[in-house]
Parts: sequence; structure tokens; C-alpha cells
Amino acid sequence: MTVKRRPGRRPGAADTRGEILTAARRVFAEKGFDKATVRGIAREAKVDPALVHHYFDTKEGMFAAAMALPVNPEQVIPMLLDGPPEAIGERLVRMLLEVTAEPETREPMIALIRSAMTNDQAVTMFREFITNALLYRVADSLGVPHLRVEAAFAQMFGVIMSRYVLRLEPLASADPEELVELLAPTIQRYFAV
Repeated sequence: MTVKRRPGRRPGAADTRGEILTAARRVFAEKGFDKATVRGIAREAKVDPALVHHYFDTKEGMFAAAMALPVNPEQVIPMLLDGPPEAIGERLVRMLLEVTAEPETREPMIALIRSAMTNDQAVTMFREFITNALLYRVADSLGVPHLRVEAAFAQMFGVIMSRYVLRLEPLASADPEELVELLAPTIQRYFAV
């Protein structure tokens, strides 16, 4: 008599979530963000796709967890869009400064950025994730051209690099509120339609 196994959770005390993340890292590295699929990651981890969705609601959430990013689009996008459109520049600047203020959230992001600068696969994954999972979704929700949202991102990217990688003074030690006051009006201008 053959016992048919049900898909889903495997027996034993395996670290299923960890195995899915390991598989996700391999698949994202091999295929990039856009071509990686939940089904393909599940196949690589030898689990049912429903189990992947159990641990990670979306592919974007799984990417953020696999890359140890402090930014999950499923949480960030609603936060950015919640509130008056004329204050999105301030919300964006404030959120990025808060996320990068603590080393445990800043360091994984900086590591991915450094990898992207020297590795073609990493730059492809980073670009696809940033544009398709984050920037274009915000742009489309607001009815703003993609170029404007990319320009806002590029400016904030430069601030983060100058503040935490190059450590340019006085930017590196500037009070976050001073930076919000300085940068928010400029970032807001990109979102004006």
C-alpha cells in the first residue's frame, strides 16, 4: 500500500522558512527578480507553493526577506500613499531616513547596493525590484510619470550614499529633521503632476 503525501508542511523539525529563503536567494540570483516565480522558488525548496505564500504573502515580501532588506513594498507603499498627496515628499524622506538610521536596517541595504555596483546579477535584481516592485507601483498609484519617481529615488539614493557610505560632513551627522526640512520640498516637486 502506497501512502500519498499531502503537499504543504514537511514532517520533522526542519527550518522550512529558512529553506525557502535559501531557495529564494538561489532563484533570485539565477533569474533576477522579474523572472523568478513563487512556483519556481517552491520547486527549488521542494515545498508546495501554498507553503511559500504561508510564510511570505508576496514575491516582493519574499525578496525583501531573502535579501534581508528593511523595506517590504507591501508595507511601504500603503504608508507612502496614506495621506495627502502634497505631503508624499516629506513622508518619503522621513521614511528613508528612519529606515537607514539604525545599523541593523541600514547595513543589509548598503550591502546590496555595494553588490549591485560590482555584480551584474545583483544590479539586475536590485533594479528590477526597486523599479517594478516599488517605484512604478507608487508612480502608477499617483498617476506620476515613472521618470519623475525615478528622479526622486535617485536624489534620495545619493543622499543615503553620501550620508552612510561616503560619510560626507555635515550631511553624515545632520539631524534627520533638518534633512526632512531641506529635502522634502525638492522630492515633493517630482510628484507634482
